[in-house]
Amino acid sequence: MKKVGFFQSIRFKIVLIYILLLLLAIQVIGSYFAIRLEENLKKNLNDTVEERIEGLSYYLEQAFQKERSEDEEGPTLQEDVQNILDRVDSSVFSTLQVLDRQYRVIGAKNEIDSNIIGSRKTGDPRITRALIFGVEENTTMRDPETNNRMKVRVLPIGGEEDPDGILYLEASMEDVYDQMGNINDIFAKGTVIAIAISIVLGILVARTITKPITEMRKQAKIMSTGDFSQTVNVYGTDEIGQLAMTFNDMNDKLKQAHNTTEGERRKLSSVLSNMSDGVIATDKEGKVSLMNEPALQLIRKDFEEVKGQPLIEVLHLEDEIDDDMQADTGSVTIDFSDDEEFFLIKANFSVIQDEEGNFGGFITVISDVTEQEKVEQERREFVSNVSHELRTPLTTMRSYLEALTDGAWEDKEIAPKFLDVTQNETDRMIRLVNDLLQLSKMDNKATDLYMERVDFITFFHHIIDRFEMNKAEEIILDRKLPNKEFFVWMDKDKLTQVVDNIISNAIKYSPDGGRITFRVVNNRNRLKVSITDQGMGIAQEKVDKIFDRFYRADKARSRNLGGTGLGLAIAKEIIEAHHGHIWAESKEGKGTTVHFTLPLIKRSGGDKR
Repeated sequence: MKKVGFFQSIRFKIVLIYILLLLLAIQVIGSYFAIRLEENLKKNLNDTVEERIEGLSYYLEQAFQKERSEDEEGPTLQEDVQNILDRVDSSVFSTLQVLDRQYRVIGAKNEIDSNIIGSRKTGDPRITRALIFGVEENTTMRDPETNNRMKVRVLPIGGEEDPDGILYLEASMEDVYDQMGNINDIFAKGTVIAIAISIVLGILVARTITKPITEMRKQAKIMSTGDFSQTVNVYGTDEIGQLAMTFNDMNDKLKQAHNTTEGERRKLSSVLSNMSDGVIATDKEGKVSLMNEPALQLIRKDFEEVKGQPLIEVLHLEDEIDDDMQADTGSVTIDFSDDEEFFLIKANFSVIQDEEGNFGGFITVISDVTEQEKVEQERREFVSNVSHELRTPLTTMRSYLEALTDGAWEDKEIAPKFLDVTQNETDRMIRLVNDLLQLSKMDNKATDLYMERVDFITFFHHIIDRFEMNKAEEIILDRKLPNKEFFVWMDKDKLTQVVDNIISNAIKYSPDGGRITFRVVNNRNRLKVSITDQGMGIAQEKVDKIFDRFYRADKARSRNLGGTGLGLAIAKEIIEAHHGHIWAESKEGKGTTVHFTLPLIKRSGGDKR
């Protein structure tokens, strides 16, 4: 037995679990602490800014509303504003400016901003909104020069509808994030230290756990050679200790079982060597003596019912195999079908001989071949249908071409008609081959779906509009669709092909003046689409077959209308590829309704439609 490496051992897994649990705990605590700390730091900054702004706004409003006369001597508005700003503690603000209604800076706090006093500050939409509409701005942005995060406030001074001016300020948030960075560094260093300690403790704990297991592994290796004389040490009464006691008890029982089963080894070895599916063993008289579970499931009986019964009766072979079972080795297919289910079993027989070469019984291997037979039958039907569908247009083309060859091409009235028929039959074969190629790709999962989020009602209207423009005037297209949005994930091209085929069939089989009705409903988070016509309908026993390949409810009329018999089969494959379901309901003489469902996209909690 290959020695287990450290990285594949339980010891490593225990240490790894310790580390992962520790990391999880630290990350959860650290994340919660960091989030709460960041919220508190930002709240403190906001509170400080708002506290400073509250008093500053009041004094600035008084300065703007103060009545001034050109004849009186005294401080101007700009001087009053600047005096107010000079008294403000600007340690919180990196920029503090006051603008009048002409976008002119009439006051600034720091030396850099003082250079722009008297200039006009235009082009900032936030200032424009504040002056024109009285809108208060409170945003966070990055300084384009330093890339520092800044808190920006723009407050109208005076009336909200017609402010006298605005207060523009910026407060740096870098101190908040610097503190967060320091806290994260502390957590990172603590995590490294905790992991190192956990590794040491994990190795010590894992060694105490894995030592008894290692001894049991060594003893199991000895037992595999047939030596049951040794036992493992029991170190305690915990789960591992109980496992060791159970292991020793198993050792004793295996020793006994080894002695009692040696005589049956040859028969069991033969059974195991042939046990691919269900296995039935008989004695030399052909009576069942042993069966495995798969064989019981296949014949659908309990072992007590068949034990001691002749094999030919158990497998219903009375009419196929003579009483002389020794002469009938080989394989046979047995029909276990009943009125409700088609079920075939294939039985392979082989003879057991004893040490002296005498006949000792049969080993019969049975397997379920129902699906293989169904596939083979479907293959034969498919080849037959394709051959028939291709032979009909080819026969027609051959007849018309022979007529043209015999001289009909010289007749200016007949020749174009013959060529038109030949062209139509060629197009029909091309459509058939294209449909077969598409079905083949879908069967082999070679067709990619280009899924996108689509409002199905709008999509459905577009398709109906196209048919509305090209339909005969006698057909009425009645839309009973909800005036709301239903979103689904779908391949628009593939779903267009499905809906086109269903509507085309409805139009083909509708009488003059007939009505085709379209409905869409939400049915338990699935979109149910229904298309109803007033055509001749389909017999109840044939409704479920219309989605089979090459099946036509009215074969003569379907061929006259140019159908290949594959349209609804393709539609079924496409709908099922979209995790939907398609079916039909019909009554003869009363029309047909084709339904299909598609899963709806779940709406988010904020969606109020």
